[in-house]
Amino acid sequence: MELEPIIVSVDDHLSEVGDLWTEAGHLDVPGYELGDHQFELPEGVDYDIVLTNTSDGILATGLVKAHVVGTCDRCLGVAEFDIASEVDEYFLFEVPEEQADDEDDVDFTLVSEDGTIDLADAVNSAVIMETPFVVHCSEDCKGLCPHCGANLNDGPCGCENKAAGELDPTHPFAALAGWKKQD
Repeated sequence: MELEPIIVSVDDHLSEVGDLWTEAGHLDVPGYELGDHQFELPEGVDYDIVLTNTSDGILATGLVKAHVVGTCDRCLGVAEFDIASEVDEYFLFEVPEEQADDEDDVDFTLVSEDGTIDLADAVNSAVIMETPFVVHCSEDCKGLCPHCGANLNDGPCGCENKAAGELDPTHPFAALAGWKKQD
């Protein structure tokens, strides 16, 4: 997802240990891609993040919300879901001198030399982390008929009453009608 930078100045608002600053806003993002899925964000992304000076850096915690529209993996219909994801990002003032052995994989971002932080990656990560890997239009989606390709959510397709191979020639799966499974 391509987000505009969300730049916050640490010097102005968070100069003392314990200082808090709230950064809230709305991003007009049309959508994003994750794997082979395309998602639309018709209402954009809203964020509400509290920044806290912890002496070593700035702790960013908060919430990101978005309404997402995609394609159902079972029936290829429209799938909609809401995201309410937590942000938990730490921006250090300087690289730690020593890290314990179990902290080798700790990921952090540094406050820039000009005393600012960019919250865009934290917001982006929050949306991505809450996006389901498998998308369904509903929990009880019946999917597509493996014989004729009809959406079974619209009702029975009648394939159980037809002999195999009697597909409507205009149906998208008609080309597969003669395909035989080999052992």
